[in-house]
Amino acid sequence: MNKKIKLLTVALLATVSIAFAQKAKSTWTEMKTFHSYMSSTFHPVEEGDFAPLKAKADSLLIAANLWQASAIPGDFKPVETKAALSKLVAKCQVIQKAVASKKPNEKLKMLITEAHDIFHTIAGECRKAED
Repeated sequence: MNKKIKLLTVALLATVSIAFAQKAKSTWTEMKTFHSYMSSTFHPVEEGDFAPLKAKADSLLIAANLWQASAIPGDFKPVETKAALSKLVAKCQVIQKAVASKKPNEKLKMLITEAHDIFHTIAGECRKAED
């Protein structure tokens, strides 16, 4: 009898663990990679340091393209996410060209801020509501 209770307890715990894991937010590797580039370029710009953005504009665009090409996890709204990722890639292309053509820092700040806002739209508004 004691053995049956232990087996039932283990089975119940396994079922609860699986259900919890399925409810947990997905880990979107490409999103995390893009975020690392975004944070390492945007936040210095807020402090007046444009060197990281100028050095990493190409990488920011590459990360955006890789993110766009990746599969959208189930806890994101597919249509909205796809549209926002398209906007993000387009904005990163503009940033990369602006850096390459040595646009003024004020213009770069405006562009990276717009890309940052798009990122937060994807990370927040494009997620499906939790049940």
